[in-house]
Amino acid sequence: MITHPSRHCTVELQALPSRIGQVRRIVSAQLRYWHMDTLIDRASLGVTELLSNVHRHAQPDKTCTVELEVLLDRLRVSVRDRDPRLPVMEDAGPLATCGRGLAMVAAMSESWGALPDGGSGKVVWFTLPPPCTTPVADWDRCPRITSVEPAAHRFAEIPLVEHSVEGHRPEPEPARSAVAG
Repeated sequence: MITHPSRHCTVELQALPSRIGQVRRIVSAQLRYWHMDTLIDRASLGVTELLSNVHRHAQPDKTCTVELEVLLDRLRVSVRDRDPRLPVMEDAGPLATCGRGLAMVAAMSESWGALPDGGSGKVVWFTLPPPCTTPVADWDRCPRITSVEPAAHRFAEIPLVEHSVEGHRPEPEPARSAVAG
């Protein structure tokens, strides 16, 4: 595959929890640099899920490579590791505390997949559509409240009603602690 050098980014790391946060920040910065800010949240979520899978499941080690590529205006995020076992999307039960990562990647991406990478590894990837290119002029079709509209039509006055018993104020109760002692 041919990619323009300015539209390609690779990071090699150990998929440890502390490093996953760093990679999210790298992905965020790179997408801002490429003016693809609208894809940051989904790309960060997807790369977090894929790196979490490497952390939980990859054998013999947690070494992996994250790659960002822009191909035909689509963002492709891929994670390569050294474990040849392909991931399996499971149907997590309602009380399960894990097992939904690939389903989330599938739901938020345009496409995703996993392929063997040589004889001793795999690559799991997802793509995101190009950033929204809707012209700003389309915002003119959105309804707005304008200053020529009378205020009476926008806000209703609500009368203030005070409920009090003349001359009676309850004494404040002493503070109580939920901690014994």
